[in-house]
Amino acid sequence: MIEQIGIPTAAGTFDAIAAGPADGRPVLLLHGFPEAAVSWEHQVATLGAAGFRAVAPDQRGYSPGVRPEDPAAYGIGELVGDVLGIAEALGWSRFDLAGHDWGAAVGWWTADAHPDRLRTLTAVSTPHPGALAAALRTDDDQRLRSGYMIEWRQRGVTERRMLADGAEALRRMFEWKVPPSRVDEYVRRLREPGALTAALNWYRAGRPDGRIGRISVPTLYVWSTEDVAFGSTAALDTENWVTGPYTFEMLEDVSHWVPEEVPELLTGLLLRHLGQ
Repeated sequence: MIEQIGIPTAAGTFDAIAAGPADGRPVLLLHGFPEAAVSWEHQVATLGAAGFRAVAPDQRGYSPGVRPEDPAAYGIGELVGDVLGIAEALGWSRFDLAGHDWGAAVGWWTADAHPDRLRTLTAVSTPHPGALAAALRTDDDQRLRSGYMIEWRQRGVTERRMLADGAEALRRMFEWKVPPSRVDEYVRRLREPGALTAALNWYRAGRPDGRIGRISVPTLYVWSTEDVAFGSTAALDTENWVTGPYTFEMLEDVSHWVPEEVPELLTGLLLRHLGQ
């Protein structure tokens, strides 16, 4: 059974969904843009039923209790700090970490900076940031795919465009692969005052300080062939950025929205990875 919980940290209180016994093996799941913790609902429920303690927070900017206005407050250091702050608040010294989209990016950076805290990493959609940076330098296809990241830095203009005409642009992002009721929920949340700007601040925070290294944590990377944001160049190069045990799963004919488009398939891969 899924619970709604609050997680108080020094940054503020994160809203979250959770399932499973309090003493179960801890798993933290991080959502991406423009979603929320509920994108992991199927995985959280299934992990909880399997005896894990699964927690998925609404991340910084998405939780009303952690919604700073300054874009600089959404830098990768702050986002990784939130992961550790949430783990501390939950009493977790070590845990499994899974992320999709931006949540996967935060996962990669957390695994690089704090490998001692993670049992495993599962990254969905987003390749290792080093592989993505290399693809952006050398691959025209990836540069084209990533063009939106620059466009979305325009404050005010982007918000108005995304919310115009009943949030049509926001709704189209989901490519009709996410249930309409879930899309309605995301739109409702992002229409709250300041919410969409906070979510877009992830793109406006500037480049990370320092370079990311190779990952020693046991890693599962899941990439789908119909992902509009991330092409095969960075996806296939990601293995060169992991020194620990590595599993790559390529999902044919699946879009970017993996956790919600193929929830059973992803949950099965995740459970197998955790079992190893």
